[in-house]
Amino acid sequence: MIRKSVETLDERCREMLALLIKTHIATGEPVGSRVISKLTSEGLSPATVRNIIVDLEEAGYLEQPHTSAGRVPSHKGYRFYVDHILEQTQLSESDETVIQLGMLGALWPNADQLMSRASHLLSSLSESVGIVILPSIAHDIIKHIDFVRLSDGRILVITVSRAGIVQDRLVRIDEDLTQDELNWTANYVNANFSGMSLFAIRTELLKRLSEEKALYDRLLQNAAMLCERGLSETEQAGADVFVEGASNIVTNPDFADTERMRELLRIFEEKSRLIKILNECVGMATGHTVTIRIGQENSLPSLHGCSVITSYYSCGDQVIGNLGIVGPVRMEYARTIGVVNYVARLLEKALADAPAGPTTPIRSEV
Repeated sequence: MIRKSVETLDERCREMLALLIKTHIATGEPVGSRVISKLTSEGLSPATVRNIIVDLEEAGYLEQPHTSAGRVPSHKGYRFYVDHILEQTQLSESDETVIQLGMLGALWPNADQLMSRASHLLSSLSESVGIVILPSIAHDIIKHIDFVRLSDGRILVITVSRAGIVQDRLVRIDEDLTQDELNWTANYVNANFSGMSLFAIRTELLKRLSEEKALYDRLLQNAAMLCERGLSETEQAGADVFVEGASNIVTNPDFADTERMRELLRIFEEKSRLIKILNECVGMATGHTVTIRIGQENSLPSLHGCSVITSYYSCGDQVIGNLGIVGPVRMEYARTIGVVNYVARLLEKALADAPAGPTTPIRSEV
């Protein structure tokens, strides 16, 4: 009999489990012992394979959907496969080339194009739903800020992050500031607070305003007011989310249940839920660049029939966004893990190599 600790499965049991999972992933059908016996390295008989499969089922790694059918992997079986059997997650050269050409193409993309391309590649290469999250600028390191007065009295707050991503926010203020006053204010913020987040800049400005000597400093008051309004608009807008491939859910036979499929589609339409899903998964990471949640490991009941594979992308030592795929539990894990990781690392490279000139920033207009 198989002992309960997953780490104690012997090599023969691991081989049976791996062969059954690979066969089920390829066919989508329950797998019988006769099929597995033809694939074993030792040429085991169907009877011997059947005994091992029964043991694996009793230990919770396999399930039998129907009495007369073969077995399918349980979520516990997939978890063991991912954690203890799966070794090769390196992408093929052809997959890497497709991602490189798809991400960068012939011309340097702006932020929207880059994130859209990333989500499209995640979706198309995994045949699942690809998601890329560009976080709120509120907590990203700001390299430069500008304030532009518009004809209707509103102010355009333009922030350039350390990664070169430009975001615009429209704000309304009661004071009628001239463009010269706005320029002086922007110069003050850039000279004193470059390298801080908008949230940190706002906090420091309010701290300085609380000091008696600064109570009547109009320049400081204007800076605090504009950053406060810009931060407020940023927090309301939240993160930008790029989703591609929701139609893959409709055509995937693993999501044949209509109500279940509708609930998944509703999730993909709600930005806040997608952000929560990816943030939860990335938050689980302990030294790994890719995190995998399988079935009931997902907090949302509607995702209990899904696997969520996520990673993050950084600029320098700062994580600035998350990405990942949501697909059926029955998926090609090795390739999908490789796709998620490679897209994330290439996205980091694209941001690091972005042209630095003022006329060629990576831009994300709001």
